[in-house]
Amino acid sequence: MKFEDLLLEIGGFGRFQILILFVLCLARINLPMHFLLHSFLAATPSHHCAIPHQEAFVNLTMEEILLISIPREPDGTFRSCEMFSQPQFHLLLNSSLQPENDSVIQNCQHGWVYDHSQFTSTISTQWDLVCEQRGLNQATATFFFIGVTIGAVVFGYLSDRFGRKSMLMLSLVFSVIFGMLSAASVSYSMLAITRTLTGMALSGLSLIVLPLGMEWVDIEHRTFSGVLTSIFWSIGNMLLALIAYMVREWHWLLVTVTGPCLLSIIYLWWVPESARWLIANGKVKQAHKHLLRCARMNGMKDFALSPEALRTITTDKKPGESYSYISLFRTPVLRKISLCSGAVWFGVAFSYYGMSMKLTGFGLNMYLSQFVFGIIEIPAKIIVYVLVNRIGRRQSQAWSLILTGLCIGANIIIPKPFTSLRSVVATMGKGLSEAAFTTVFLYTSELYPTVLRQNGMGYTSFVARLGGALAPLVFLLDEVWRSLPEVTYCGVAVCCGSVAFLLPETLNVRLPEGIEDIE
Repeated sequence: MKFEDLLLEIGGFGRFQILILFVLCLARINLPMHFLLHSFLAATPSHHCAIPHQEAFVNLTMEEILLISIPREPDGTFRSCEMFSQPQFHLLLNSSLQPENDSVIQNCQHGWVYDHSQFTSTISTQWDLVCEQRGLNQATATFFFIGVTIGAVVFGYLSDRFGRKSMLMLSLVFSVIFGMLSAASVSYSMLAITRTLTGMALSGLSLIVLPLGMEWVDIEHRTFSGVLTSIFWSIGNMLLALIAYMVREWHWLLVTVTGPCLLSIIYLWWVPESARWLIANGKVKQAHKHLLRCARMNGMKDFALSPEALRTITTDKKPGESYSYISLFRTPVLRKISLCSGAVWFGVAFSYYGMSMKLTGFGLNMYLSQFVFGIIEIPAKIIVYVLVNRIGRRQSQAWSLILTGLCIGANIIIPKPFTSLRSVVATMGKGLSEAAFTTVFLYTSELYPTVLRQNGMGYTSFVARLGGALAPLVFLLDEVWRSLPEVTYCGVAVCCGSVAFLLPETLNVRLPEGIEDIE
């Protein structure tokens, strides 16, 4: 007897499953508010070198002081990282006569002055993470995703070993603790450490929510539950734009996006442990209790299966036997799935976060870009819901990622003055990248057997977070060639999307329980 047969007896998608999905979806809103926070937390406003006061400046306006103290770029704007070693008073007579001798130009000596019209403060303005320190600013996102990467390995293993729900609650508790400590950071080092630990904690929430929900629903509604869960990511995406617009001070921004995790701890107490996991681990009495509760809520009062009968539910796991990440590579078919799905996850995350962290240059302000990027994801997910059931998971996965790369590549060619066209192409690319992300979550949870599902999700999430950690650092390649970051995102997306063609199709296939089902 398979677990899917049991679900038909207790109701595979009734009131019980709808409530579970709704509660888990609410918790998922927390994720994008932290995962995409870097764009606002570490935003760098326009700035220039601080100019020490001199008596010769008494009768000059601020504009004239800047004119004689800061060299200009070819487009007429003042440079952000350089100043004149001595005031160039002759520029007051003819500002077009910029000094040709670089010896009179030096790096900023007295700090920087920032434009606070858009942000009260960010970590860039707090610790002067500009110019030579620009790399540390981008590294803040990398530290966070390094934490997420480590957390994926830890929570992937622990949730297969000790259960989905207990690890989900542990994840949220630590998310609140480290999130609040991040907001209280008094140095860059403290912020880097606490953001890394926050990422590690939130990784459990990211990893467990979708499989826990899907392990309670039948085959027919599996796609719907995966897409519904993903839609709440987009809602969190849009909420982040609104919160960041209202809260312009980085300490309070961190407090505001961490607070909902505390609420999640309260309402997630109601969610039961996965009955699939309980049966696979020999905990049939607990599984029986949850199954009876499910049957009652779904109106299946005739359900009367005994705890002993649950032991006949077929899994490939023997009592006391445990699996590890090494198990993902021991058998040939599972090895191929693991290698290919890892490559796909890397490409999906690398391109998604590369697009999500570049909110300027498309003709919209960053808050509107964030909101538009969030709202375009919802129709993208609805299209995914139709496509994965019509053309299958494999084709949907491959083409959504390949087309994401082509949209990124198209914006390299489109001239900067064509802001409307660039905005449309960027929005299409963002929608496609989210379609790829939605599909890969659903697809991966169907590829691995129950006894290894969280290990599989942990491994692929680990690879994805490597992509997420590298994505912000790629922006630094613009010093080599202005278009090199976009070329990199484009190439990786197209190559990794092509790898998806090597994965097996899972449309209308039962969730595998054991390794033998895969092989």
